[in-house]
Amino acid sequence: MMTGAVLTRPYDSLCGMHRATCAAMGAAVSLRYKTGEGFRDLSWTAYRRQADAVASALIQHGIQPGDRVVILSENRHEWLVADHAVLSCGAVDVPLHAPMVPRQAAFQVHHSGARAAFVSNQVQAEKLWKVIGELPELRFVISFDPIEAGPIPVFTWESVLATPIAPELATREAGITRDDLATIIYTSGTTGDPKGVMLSHGNILFNTEANYVIFGLEPDEQHLSWLPYSHVYSRVMDHYMSTWGRYILTLGGPMDELCADMAAVQPTMTTCVPRFYEKLWAALEALPDGERAVELKRRLGGRMRQCISGGAPLPPHVCQGFFDCGVPMIEGYGQTECSPCITFNHRGNYKVGSVGLPLAEVEVRLADDDEILVRSPGLMQGYWKNEQATKKAVVDGWLHTGDLGRIDADQHLFITDRKKDLIITSGGKNIAPAELERILVRNRFIDQAVVYGDGRKFVSALVVPNLERLAKRVEALGLEFSEDQLFISDPALLDFYQTQVDEAMEAVSQPERVKRILLMRRPFQLESDELTATLKVRRRHIIAKYETHLAKLYEEK
Repeated sequence: MMTGAVLTRPYDSLCGMHRATCAAMGAAVSLRYKTGEGFRDLSWTAYRRQADAVASALIQHGIQPGDRVVILSENRHEWLVADHAVLSCGAVDVPLHAPMVPRQAAFQVHHSGARAAFVSNQVQAEKLWKVIGELPELRFVISFDPIEAGPIPVFTWESVLATPIAPELATREAGITRDDLATIIYTSGTTGDPKGVMLSHGNILFNTEANYVIFGLEPDEQHLSWLPYSHVYSRVMDHYMSTWGRYILTLGGPMDELCADMAAVQPTMTTCVPRFYEKLWAALEALPDGERAVELKRRLGGRMRQCISGGAPLPPHVCQGFFDCGVPMIEGYGQTECSPCITFNHRGNYKVGSVGLPLAEVEVRLADDDEILVRSPGLMQGYWKNEQATKKAVVDGWLHTGDLGRIDADQHLFITDRKKDLIITSGGKNIAPAELERILVRNRFIDQAVVYGDGRKFVSALVVPNLERLAKRVEALGLEFSEDQLFISDPALLDFYQTQVDEAMEAVSQPERVKRILLMRRPFQLESDELTATLKVRRRHIIAKYETHLAKLYEEK
């Protein structure tokens, strides 16, 4: 299936788009970012001036077109400046997820052959120093915050901002085309070493252009940004789309500060993961309908025109709830390999539970086994230094996504599961764990769930309780248990949660039902590699981590 009109393509490169916007907008606000005293504004003129200075510093220190430059930092305005600087001098940026540990950084920096790195602070620099012996090509580091001297040269942000504009910068930038490599983004690596996805300027520009058509954005938009820029979804939906649309991008704080940030800046749109929307909706669900709508809009800042959800499936009841309250919730589907968006729901043609229709010029079809195949101008150039994996993923121009889905009569795409995550029980029953997990977390006492049972005679699950409701339950039962225990073993609580699971499972067939559970004491965590950068559960990693405990559920009692 294929929908949408042919797009216009006014820019030859991402840096060309940024320079044109900065020239047109001048003193208008481009970025709004948090400081200790509140939010501070950066004009488009200052934004471009900083990017040119940093690009000139990279050239001065020997960075050549095609060289790779790492960005290892939390979200901050310097990240965005560094990105445009790297691209403007013809280099390729390699964004690393800020929570990663030294061994992960070592692989990605070494594999990419990065010659320079931006870091945010001493903590991030130390990750590189601990593995510097494995990084022979890394020549220097630029730090946003002041840090101590390291084993290779370190330059301060203030010093690079003072760099005179390099005469060759304009020539380099003018020579960049849509076919030139812009970034290498490493996948999460749940089954072996991460793969470096190569995306060109044209790949990302296409996705930006196609998304902009869908959202019908206004010149006065203010987009609150929270997702990590190391993830291509946030870079396209927040970073580059704000440049294309010439509106204000506000950098928010951690997820637990998002509602406060919304109250402060009153955004008109935001891009978040389902986890945020689920928590927000759970806090409002018990309110009467009229009060719920008022409170939802208040918590979103009072001016929210639309919320965008991606990175993981959004529970249908949350999506419908936002719509019922007058806040459009736009859900889509994508993969890093497609830079990233493939489909989106449209406000005028929306189906709750689906991920919508293909972007303009994108084709989607199903293989014989229902795997989703995609052909798109956003399709990656391949995996860095991994031709074998590239040939396996892209066959005759079609990306084999590894996701399973269905397409309804109106051409809306529905995701059913990951192909590799399918459970086949010892009785030969094929079970899609994602659907069972969605059913489980619909229960108000359950926050997260991972279903297990491949090769087993029945299905079990790791269940993370809603900790607030768990605390009330513990108090009501007069129970006590250690804060640091891994699993909850109290019989009364286990019986209560097994009952919740049993009731939820009435919606599925007998072979699919979760028969036994392990009740976790804490949520799955990003720091423990249990979540991806977009807070999606890393199912296979979690199962491998807790499989010894899960196996005990199958012992005869």
